[in-house]
Amino acid sequence: MGAPSIAIVGGGLVGASLALALQAGVRQRGWQVELIEPVAPGSDYQPSYDARSTALSQGTRRIYQRLGVWSAIALRAEPILDIHVSDRGRFGATRLSAADEGVPALGYVVENAWIGRCLWDALDAGTVRRHCPARVASIAVAEQGYRLTLEDDSVLEPSLTVLVDGGRSGLREQLGIPVRERPYGQTALIANVTPGRPHHGLAFERFTDDGPMALLPLAENRCALVWTRPEDDAARLAALDEAAFLAELQDTFGYRLGGFRQVGARHLYPLSLVEADEQVRSGLVVLGNAAHSLHPIAGQGYNLSLRDADVLAEELLAGERPPGELATLRRYLERQRFDQRLTVGFSDQVTRLFGDSGPGSILLRNLGLVGLDLLPPAKRWFARQAMGLGSR
Repeated sequence: MGAPSIAIVGGGLVGASLALALQAGVRQRGWQVELIEPVAPGSDYQPSYDARSTALSQGTRRIYQRLGVWSAIALRAEPILDIHVSDRGRFGATRLSAADEGVPALGYVVENAWIGRCLWDALDAGTVRRHCPARVASIAVAEQGYRLTLEDDSVLEPSLTVLVDGGRSGLREQLGIPVRERPYGQTALIANVTPGRPHHGLAFERFTDDGPMALLPLAENRCALVWTRPEDDAARLAALDEAAFLAELQDTFGYRLGGFRQVGARHLYPLSLVEADEQVRSGLVVLGNAAHSLHPIAGQGYNLSLRDADVLAEELLAGERPPGELATLRRYLERQRFDQRLTVGFSDQVTRLFGDSGPGSILLRNLGLVGLDLLPPAKRWFARQAMGLGSR
């Protein structure tokens, strides 16, 4: 039998981050990492107006600093210096400030393709064997773990298989791992827009009777828009011409950033909270969106998945046991269980509270926003959740 190996099925941002977190330790142990990905993220990176982006928390920055990749990511990272949270047309509002929290930024908004390029450039080809373009066609139980059959009919039998193949993981379904799905009855419209005034690192979370809206600062004075609406209304907005869309956006958001000048390609994503019933088995870990997929408005999903990957790497490298041993994987899950419950619960409750247009919920959330300014400890707790630091 050869040296133990770890197969990471999905080389997107979470999968590549796990490979990077593992590579120094597995090199010392003589293990091999197999990274399987259909399309290398960032391989053809070009700055683009329409580039999709991710909000990275302060906690995520610290992880990437430790992994030695933050200086590269930071070249295209736009800092969030302040966050203005409000309920449209009502008295509730609060403002979170990086200066008040004693941090350089509350978070950072970075193009996904740039993060992917930085991660893949940092991988050591001798330790992390890349299968790209490649896709796993089937997965089956084997003597020492799982047998992965790729579409080119090649076969891998790693000691540990990590499924990071997205929220609609076909391999998770093949293994019969059920998921709990709670639809929000909403669709996220995602696009980049250009405001009339400089954003100066200010992010907005605005809640309306039709659903929450976020505007996050991007490089080149763009903003990443996440606009949550009922499904039919989101489709209507996506079909509008640019002038009509910007007019409706202006009417909903207001003029705090001046008049909107441009909107790029618009994409629609139906929203649900999805959680896998199992995250670990002997020889198997379910990670990333395949394990839990959250509403994007609170910006918590990717940052939670990165913390999962970071702790998983720590546990796998903590001893000399084979990487697929169930006791090791259970220790990882036990360490992350509180973080997952807190983050998923925080995201879900904020989404439900601010998506409810009932008079009781409206009063409660407005009192809550005002209360954050009146109670500094509560405001600090809320800010630490937003920065991905509260559960640590």
